[in-house]
Amino acid sequence: MVNSILEQLRSTWTNLSPREQILLGVLGVGLGLSILLFGMIMPFVQMADRAEERVDSAQRQAQLMQRLSAEHSEIQNRLSGVEQRIQTQGGRQNIKTLLESLAQKSSVRIASMEERQAGKNNQYRETKVEVTLKGVSLGQTIRYLHNIEDSNQQLSVKGLRIKSKKSGNEAQLLDITFSVSSFEAA
Repeated sequence: MVNSILEQLRSTWTNLSPREQILLGVLGVGLGLSILLFGMIMPFVQMADRAEERVDSAQRQAQLMQRLSAEHSEIQNRLSGVEQRIQTQGGRQNIKTLLESLAQKSSVRIASMEERQAGKNNQYRETKVEVTLKGVSLGQTIRYLHNIEDSNQQLSVKGLRIKSKKSGNEAQLLDITFSVSSFEAA
């Protein structure tokens, strides 16, 4: 069967004119090169491109991991510093008394101070107080907040809300509400 097909192809080839044989030969070589190119070479080129993309992706991921590791180390160091200050803070003062004395130091009058529910933590006991200031200037507020952050006790200011009061020709006064948390080892 295969021999008869080959014999038929040979007889057809010999019946072609030399010009047709050259044309058919060139087409055959072109077809063979196309099959070689698209069937064997292109898949290897595509594999190489995908490998380069994977290498680039892996390098980006490695850089991201290094950055995240550095951020994690920085956060761990800051956390260790805060924990150490909590452990070593001496002469712990009542948070309300401390906030009142810091307000006097900052020339601020506290309108109200209320204890709030603090978050649960097995390592540290948090005491949370909501402070309200009425009719204070921005400068007084900044001084007071700075004194709170700069106190010898580990305090954290959270949830600052500011409302402005228009008061005619006077300087703009503010109503300020914020929470202050103090921490001690449990």
